[in-house]
Amino acid sequence: MLKEAIVLAGGLGTRLRGVVQDLPKPMAPVNGKPFLQYVLAHLELYGIKKVVLSVGYKHELIKEHFDDKFHYMQLDYAIEEAPLGTGGAICLAAEKLDSDRFIVLNGDTLFKANLGKLQDYHRIFGAELTMVLRQVPDVGRYGAVEVNPGGRIIGFSEKSEAKGKGNINGGIYLMNRSLISEFEVGRKFSFEKDVLQKKFEDHAFFGMSCKQYFIDIGIPEDFKRANEEFKEFADEF
Repeated sequence: MLKEAIVLAGGLGTRLRGVVQDLPKPMAPVNGKPFLQYVLAHLELYGIKKVVLSVGYKHELIKEHFDDKFHYMQLDYAIEEAPLGTGGAICLAAEKLDSDRFIVLNGDTLFKANLGKLQDYHRIFGAELTMVLRQVPDVGRYGAVEVNPGGRIIGFSEKSEAKGKGNINGGIYLMNRSLISEFEVGRKFSFEKDVLQKKFEDHAFFGMSCKQYFIDIGIPEDFKRANEEFKEFADEF
């Protein structure tokens, strides 16, 4: 079973400035708790023992709140001195992990996917990367991910090209370290563009569709919705 994960928690929260104080986006308060707390609790539910938080903007606030533990889970920090993009952030954080396979997810998104099933899926298909997909009524805000009947990823559509019902990247990956081994630590690059979109044809990338609860608090409307909807499962966290 996998025991390690990376949480990308360096978001500036620029679009939330009108509704929350000047905080890193994962620290935005939802029902009196930082949003990041809900993400960590979900990881702990599936037996993750160590999480590296990839942080940048006002990272001191995250460290002051969580320190080096969340319940029984060890926390470490990969601090970006300058923005490295999603790919650079993953590379930097992976230096603090021991495993050759690990989970990566976003600190501003709660997707209550079954991470045990994700591990089984990854192993059964011999995948190098398995992405959790979420079907939405309109993919225009996110861009779409195309898969064949066997679940293999066969293409990506940009936000400007995509519309209508379809699968989106849910922001959770189970990935092999080898996918980023060619990149120099400290180099800025996009995981989405430089790994996902460039390597899917020649590498075993699969998508696992999941219908569980999903929310991204990147815009004020969804931040407000999170504060309302999280009341239903507050006891879980």
